[in-house]
Amino acid sequence: MSMKLVILGLLMEADSHPYEMRHKMKDRAMLNYIKMQEGSLYYAIDQLKKSGYVEVLETVKEGGRPDRTVYRITEAGRKLFQEMLIEQFASTSPVFHPMYAALVFAWNGDQEQIHKVLQKKLEEQRARVAVMERIYEEHLEIVPRCSLQVMKGQWEHAIVELRWLERLTEDAAHGRLNERGTPIES
Repeated sequence: MSMKLVILGLLMEADSHPYEMRHKMKDRAMLNYIKMQEGSLYYAIDQLKKSGYVEVLETVKEGGRPDRTVYRITEAGRKLFQEMLIEQFASTSPVFHPMYAALVFAWNGDQEQIHKVLQKKLEEQRARVAVMERIYEEHLEIVPRCSLQVMKGQWEHAIVELRWLERLTEDAAHGRLNERGTPIES
């Protein structure tokens, strides 16, 4: 559902062709919080078009480049956008971290190997924090405050993940993953 919401939201901003939509999504770092596979954008646009939520405004031909179909949102699409927006705001879902299933059994694992993997993840997360900060800073004057809230939230989540990984890596480095009865320091 979120892909259709994003498409409709982008078309609420301006008429656009899929390549431009993808560029805006990438520029705003939406791919960090929206699951999108190659071709899903075009498929979702096609579904929205078949349902009457978007329509073709024009097909632009530019030199030797492929034709670009520009879409616009219909009145029915505006109504669907509002419904989907409120539904998405109201939805909740649990957090499933990819490491949680392994972490509960880490005390049985090779602590040295676990530590090496965690060190690598820690470095990747440090880079992610820096990227999220840069994206936020670059968009301060460009996007509305609601978009900045997403970018700032992503940055803050990345920082929390970094702190957790630092603590976890420290435990792994000192062989403490199998300890019991020791509280975890904040």
